[in-house]
Amino acid sequence: MLVSALLSNDLEPRIVEALPWLVLQYPDLDWEWVLTEVKLRDLQNRLGFVVSLAHELAAARKNAEETGAVLSRVTARLERARLAREDTLCQENLSAAERAWLRKTRPAAAAHWNLLSDLRPEALPYAA
Repeated sequence: MLVSALLSNDLEPRIVEALPWLVLQYPDLDWEWVLTEVKLRDLQNRLGFVVSLAHELAAARKNAEETGAVLSRVTARLERARLAREDTLCQENLSAAERAWLRKTRPAAAAHWNLLSDLRPEALPYAA
């Protein structure tokens, strides 16, 4: 489901917001398969950003050290495959004005993963 969602170019924002929760709740995913699939489809930046958000949320949770360690390893592997091209987090239909605004206001993690998104951990209270 995670890979299918990341593959979408126009995903409902509420579903996009649920992706970090999904990663946080299921850190024992078959990461080898997920990483292979996202790399084949050039989705590593989208996944990298989602995992980064989940990692920040895990850091705020009590007793989530193991989850944080798993997500840290996944992030490190994605880091080596980070793409230089700009992308969105499943919102390809953004207008030029929205894209320009996001370039200026996106969080550091989104800029690092070359994504146009304003999603932040504090905007995901259900996942905390």
